[in-house]
Amino acid sequence: MNFLNFDIRKAIALFILAVLPLININMQQNRTQIGWYDKPFYFLGSVSQNAFFSFSEIIRNTTSIYVNLVGINKKNKELQIQNEELLSRLQTLEETKKENDRLVQLLDFKHHSKMELIAAKVMSKDAASDHSTIQLNKGSHHGLKSGQAVITTKGAVGYILKPDAFTSQVLLITDRYSVVDGMIARSRARGIVEGKNQTLCTLTYVEKSEDVKSGDLVVTSGLDNIFPKGLPIATVETVENKTYAVSLKVDLKPVVDANQLEEVFVVTNAMNEEILPPSVSQVDVETK
Repeated sequence: MNFLNFDIRKAIALFILAVLPLININMQQNRTQIGWYDKPFYFLGSVSQNAFFSFSEIIRNTTSIYVNLVGINKKNKELQIQNEELLSRLQTLEETKKENDRLVQLLDFKHHSKMELIAAKVMSKDAASDHSTIQLNKGSHHGLKSGQAVITTKGAVGYILKPDAFTSQVLLITDRYSVVDGMIARSRARGIVEGKNQTLCTLTYVEKSEDVKSGDLVVTSGLDNIFPKGLPIATVETVENKTYAVSLKVDLKPVVDANQLEEVFVVTNAMNEEILPPSVSQVDVETK
């Protein structure tokens, strides 16, 4: 009966006697080995450490990608600005080259021409739909007078309408009030070139028996004492020979586009000697 009576001191003594061999065995093991009772704690620590490392690695990579993207975006903006600057410089160089080419052509034309010429720049174009005029940066102070011919290396442009001291208004050949004495370079058929609209002219008072074809070149006759003889004016677009009309109806397209004019020449002396345009063939010359 005494054995059945529970004694706490005996229980503790028995527990110590049972545990001491286990502790002795564990102490005799290699220090590098992990005890069986530590393995759950090491496992949990390893999993937690691995998870934290993976999470921190993701954060570092994401941060690195963001920083790189910010740097790339900044670099792209810098490159874009540089590209725009280079394109602007290239455009400026191209415009300068075009202007130099035009000036060289103008100087060469003036050097080989027998006409007395004054070079001028086009300042503006009349915006009114019923008029075709341009404004030059030269005037009476530079020797310009009313009625003087205005030309380019390609052909006739118009004539001085109203010169001021330092500017002049030019009436273009496309203006409805403009009249220039002209002729067909190929057949020598005569007529009056009159303005029709902003882009076209007409050749009036051409006899129905005259030889006029589409594509013919119309040049100045020199009889108006404004333009030198043989200066290109326009090319024939259409020819109509109506039975009830007393003359041919001829539409012309000017050889000079007024919308693209930048520099012109003003002829200060009227000449009777003919200027042969480049498009007139030797056969046309011999038929004069």
